Amino acid sequence: MSVPPKREDEEAATEDGLQAAVAGPPWDLSSEYPAADSAEIEGDLSDLSRLLDEIEALNPVLEAALPEAPTLAVDEAAETLDAARAIYKLAEKADLLVRNPSEFASCLLSVDANDEEAQVLQGRLQACQKRFEELAEPLSQFVDLIPDAVLELYLSDDAVRPSEFIARHSRERRHERLSVAEEKLVSGLAQDGIHAWGRLYDQISGTLQCELGEDGAPRTMGLAEASGLLEKSDPAQRQSAWRAINLAWESQAESCAAALNAIAGWRLEMVRKRSHTREVHFLDGPVHDNRISRSTLDTLISVAEEASSLARRAARAMGRAYGGDRIGPWDNRAPAPRLGSGEAPMSFGDGVGLIAEAFAGVDAEMGAFVHKMVDERWIEGTVSPHKRPGAYCTGFAKSRTPRVYMTYTGSPADVMTLAHELGHGYHSWVMRDLPRCQRRYGMSLAETASTFGEATVRDALLGQASSRQSRLDIQWEEMAALTSFLLNIPARFSFEKELYQKREERPLLPAELGSLMSQAWERWYGDSLSEPDPWFWATKLHFYISELSFYNFPYLFGYLFSTGVYLRRELYGDEFHSRYVALLRDTGRMTAEEVARRHLDVDLSVPDFWRDAVARLEPRVAAFEDLVEECRQ
Repeated sequence: MSVPPKREDEEAATEDGLQAAVAGPPWDLSSEYPAADSAEIEGDLSDLSRLLDEIEALNPVLEAALPEAPTLAVDEAAETLDAARAIYKLAEKADLLVRNPSEFASCLLSVDANDEEAQVLQGRLQACQKRFEELAEPLSQFVDLIPDAVLELYLSDDAVRPSEFIARHSRERRHERLSVAEEKLVSGLAQDGIHAWGRLYDQISGTLQCELGEDGAPRTMGLAEASGLLEKSDPAQRQSAWRAINLAWESQAESCAAALNAIAGWRLEMVRKRSHTREVHFLDGPVHDNRISRSTLDTLISVAEEASSLARRAARAMGRAYGGDRIGPWDNRAPAPRLGSGEAPMSFGDGVGLIAEAFAGVDAEMGAFVHKMVDERWIEGTVSPHKRPGAYCTGFAKSRTPRVYMTYTGSPADVMTLAHELGHGYHSWVMRDLPRCQRRYGMSLAETASTFGEATVRDALLGQASSRQSRLDIQWEEMAALTSFLLNIPARFSFEKELYQKREERPLLPAELGSLMSQAWERWYGDSLSEPDPWFWATKLHFYISELSFYNFPYLFGYLFSTGVYLRRELYGDEFHSRYVALLRDTGRMTAEEVARRHLDVDLSVPDFWRDAVARLEPRVAAFEDLVEECRQ
């Protein structure tokens, strides 16, 4: 009996059904608040207002003391220190009540950028954040300026003592301080200044759509959905999606250029204002915020340049696997080519199960954490045209629980992304009992657990691989990570550094930004790349995060640092997990260099540790090259 061909609507229904079976679940945020306009949020904001009123009532004591703070004597500091300690305790509570609803609004808008109630809440919170930052400024200045002996007395209070590292680390930049009035002005203007440009980009990325031709019929879709096509095994489909995404962003070129110039210009102006005592560089803030030294960053970038030839070998091998001799910019998230026919997406349940099993191979506690994330519905993995692109891990301050956000479509890259974000989640999970001030860590060490999670899943899967296709899938993801961290991330750093150098003279035109971006790609990828990605300056969210600049080198740091940590699994044996957790718990109360010295006995400011990590990657690249040749025969 002949079977009639499927109608287009039947094919679409079949595809939608498959997508639904593969996609991840929606997350559950109701344990924090029922809705963006709920009474619970109103209660938190009311409590926040009361706390801020109390801080405002105490601030005159500190403000009066600030002019003489650098010479304040211990025997004259009692009243001022009492006020400072009280403000610190109030500020810790207030910070929690600002962050919790803010994260809630951000989570809602990630899933649906058009959520009007969440937009209204986010707008209200801007005013709360502005007032909080202004009221916190006198305490911040006071702690920075007082003599060491007075600081010791301030920290002698049991409730304040946990903030010792934060206080001492902040004092390293006290030469950049402006007056209290000026700092308040900066904080107040930032909400409708630099942060407004970042919000504009978020709004554009959440609502912008692109048009792709499929089977002769164009289809309109959101950026997150289109980005999912970059993970398909058909090179033509990936290239088509990449060009469609770039074309959509090209329509926003002037807006993006205005936003990027404004964000960079704001930061450079702040650098100039803060150079009143000695010259401040635009990289001083990022390295300090990441709790590393400039010498460590310079060493890291230098070793990455040395390693670029190794990474290019991996990229060229990936190109050969698809029948060429190099990769295209649309291949950065490509899956391994299929040796047989057809796609084989992995369901969310199977993907998260593999991750849980791999994590449990390190320690049962890690595997149990993954299951808890699923059981509590703390992972967002749905596919929707209204979702913002990207993936992240965040958390709620009140419940001390993490959340993972992504668009899960079943590709091997999605499994690795989920492992990466769950690594972040585990990092925060093992720190949940620490004081709030010790759970805030720099981005450099933040990438340790995430890239460690990826490596753990890759090696566990490789050990189970029984076919050539499965080995290719796993080793492909490892090479994708290697080329991303050793080529793509440094290219982003080079672009942003060049952007800031040129922005000191004038704003850059969209074409000039495209040229700078292309040059950075060509510098790092060399002959392993078929063509640069001139619109990456517009398509990459990281350049528009108004709270952070140079949101790139921490990934390179985390990749090589976690590689060094991962290589010690066998060395430490049964003690590894406890030592690993101890390292993670110290990330919020030490610099990266101090963490490395204490837990790894290495000096990060010299190349040895970094070169050793790179050297351990060379056999993996060679094994991948051999596998590619085997698959081509």
